[in-house]
Amino acid sequence: MISQTLTYWLSEHPAIVGFRWSHAQSWGSTWSFLFTSIAFYLILSTLLHLFLAVLLRPGRAVPLGPIPALHSLAMALISATISTGILLSAAAEIRDTRWFWRGSKTPLQWLLCFPLGTRPSGRVFFWSYLFYLTRFLHMLRTIFAVLRRRRLAFFQLFNHSILTCMAFLWLEFSQSFQVLAIVLTTSVYSVVYGYRFWTAIGLPGACFPFVVSCQMVLLGCNLVCHIGVLLLHFFKGGCNGIGAWVFNSVLNGALLLLFLKFYVTMHLRKRTSGSKVASTVNKCKDE
Repeated sequence: MISQTLTYWLSEHPAIVGFRWSHAQSWGSTWSFLFTSIAFYLILSTLLHLFLAVLLRPGRAVPLGPIPALHSLAMALISATISTGILLSAAAEIRDTRWFWRGSKTPLQWLLCFPLGTRPSGRVFFWSYLFYLTRFLHMLRTIFAVLRRRRLAFFQLFNHSILTCMAFLWLEFSQSFQVLAIVLTTSVYSVVYGYRFWTAIGLPGACFPFVVSCQMVLLGCNLVCHIGVLLLHFFKGGCNGIGAWVFNSVLNGALLLLFLKFYVTMHLRKRTSGSKVASTVNKCKDE
């Protein structure tokens, strides 16, 4: 009974089955909304950072209390729900539409490469739309970082802006690969935000950069999937939304390069600080 109830509410509810991405009916579905919201996010983050730098003494932060922990818990639960919902919905879509494409694709190939002519409607795109809306909730992480008086990183601003743009393109052009991309991303997010909630309530963290490692795994999996889409497009008759996929791939490549640069810089900084500590300890021993 629990399984049937979950299946109904996550993949068979009329609102999910009958979903249709429409500029007239779907909130936040216009290009003007996308560009305006991203510009507002960038301007607000920058102005807030400058305002606090002038108003508060260096090192002083705005107390946020349990808000970041509650945000992490909510994002972990939302991400887990979207991951489960799109998996169940993808299974239902494969069951209902397999007669149309089974001669040219396997279910795994369908997950990577939508048939040409696919429209942004139905179960899978309902969860893709919810994933797009949650991108604006992810932006609150930047606001929390600014209020805590942490450095306003270009990578964080670029990452949130680009991922929001890509989620919009998935819907606008019925882009292939989005099912696996959402499953991978929300699965990692549920773990990462769960870990952030864990540490935010005072429980011990991992002895290695857990969040960075999860993000590296996600970027690596996305890279493998992008290669799969490219091969299927050229050898299996084409994939829907390939133009948006090319743009998506360029943005993913830029994110990967920026993230690798950030990861290497952080690693070198830790090694340098560790070497200084070891040098100080040895010097004290010699004295």
